[in-house]
Amino acid sequence: MNKLEQAKDILAKIGMPKAQQADLCAYTLLSLLNIKEKSKWNTATNEYIRIHDIMGFIKQNYGVAYAENSRETFRKQAMHHFRIAALIEDNSKATNSPNYRYRITNEALNLIKKYGTNEWNKELEKYLKNHKKLISIYENKRNLTKIPVKINGENFEFSTGKHNELQKAIIEEFAPRFAQNSIVLYVGDTKDKDLYKDVELLEKLKISMGEHEKLPDVILYQKEKKWIYFIEAVTSVGPISPKRIVEITDMTKDCKLGKIYVTAFIDMKTFKKFTEQLAWETEVWLSEMPDHMIHLNGDKFMGPRN
Repeated sequence: MNKLEQAKDILAKIGMPKAQQADLCAYTLLSLLNIKEKSKWNTATNEYIRIHDIMGFIKQNYGVAYAENSRETFRKQAMHHFRIAALIEDNSKATNSPNYRYRITNEALNLIKKYGTNEWNKELEKYLKNHKKLISIYENKRNLTKIPVKINGENFEFSTGKHNELQKAIIEEFAPRFAQNSIVLYVGDTKDKDLYKDVELLEKLKISMGEHEKLPDVILYQKEKKWIYFIEAVTSVGPISPKRIVEITDMTKDCKLGKIYVTAFIDMKTFKKFTEQLAWETEVWLSEMPDHMIHLNGDKFMGPRN
């Protein structure tokens, strides 16, 4: 068998479903292990690697080119199932981080390095016997890195990362100070786009949620004042710019509520990087100084200090 067929055989032997024994998944396994056609299995490694690099490895070493927009297919068809099966782990970065990577677990690596040897069957039996335990270990490892957050009185968990830490601060620090008695209509997560989404109320308030719409990171609703807050949590990209105002205005053209636009940053240093991109008539909030707001609103707040 060539390496592709051998990789499929490994995936089958360790109990992966038929769909995860397809070419894409087998090539992914080979890439994660840094195994080329002429490599020996005992030379396999488990360095952290990006999906982009996996696709490059496949093209360079196996002559199969996947389109750049296939990354989501790799994520859903291979990575998601590999992780559930404790075949791989990630490096606990936010999924939208350029440093987000995967690698084969040490237990799986030690098994696979024995493939084709007299020790394979014995090691495979041991691996399968401990498989449920391994899944539990890696599931607990992922859970330990979650960020707890309370949304409208319910307990949720964000995945780790600066972006989600900032979103937690918006809900737990910004809202009580500057959007008292508001409720969360929407908040995403770097690993779960729609962590919390009140679809019924969003539709009632005439906020468009078409498949191509990009909702702000956090949406708050203050019923008594009839105000709605559109908040972008910015750690690397995406402030409330003039272009973003136009996009949100189009999404909310039928919404009659008073609209407040806020860009949230972790600190002053990050804020300074985006000052030229920020739109006038918007607000800026820094989680490191939660009691203060920066108003880009001209003479709206002009007046003597008491």
